[in-house]
Amino acid sequence: MADFSPVELLELFQRAQNQFTDRVDAVAPDQWDDPALPEWTVADLVAHLVTEQLWVPPLLAGEPYAEGRFPDDTSDLLGSDPFTGWESAADEALSAFAEDDALVRTVHLSRGPTPARQYILEMTADLTVHAWDLAHATRGDTDLDGELVTAALVFAEQLPEDGVPGLFDPPLDTSASASPQQRLLARFGRKG
Repeated sequence: MADFSPVELLELFQRAQNQFTDRVDAVAPDQWDDPALPEWTVADLVAHLVTEQLWVPPLLAGEPYAEGRFPDDTSDLLGSDPFTGWESAADEALSAFAEDDALVRTVHLSRGPTPARQYILEMTADLTVHAWDLAHATRGDTDLDGELVTAALVFAEQLPEDGVPGLFDPPLDTSASASPQQRLLARFGRKG
């Protein structure tokens, strides 16, 4: 893993949250049921990110990942105001990562123990790629923050060559002249 300082990791995570927040704020009322990813609507995509943010505080508190802790239903996660639901979950996650020793802890993900520094980088990459997904689905701004793309590529380069079934799609081929954003999206199985 690149040698990001804890301050840099926290700043990158916050920027990734802000980038995603901008995309959530831009969703028109009639776009929540539009397709975003295979089998996911725009609302499902945002609910997925809400769940990921909700997991940060308990995982950093030492609790192991366990199915069923949070609602599975998109409407339960987003309520009547998806933007506020997203912002609330994002604020809690950022506060948990900002605790003094949070980034020296180990979290217990479904795949096993993971250093918190790796976890925040993974979350940053996931937020970055899903910001593109959300913008693409809603015909919004698909240009991603260049520094976030660079950080997400650091994480993406650690993934197995065939992706991670159920988590990350296998990569697509890209040309040698592809931009960093195109390489990132292709690494996560997207054509950008």
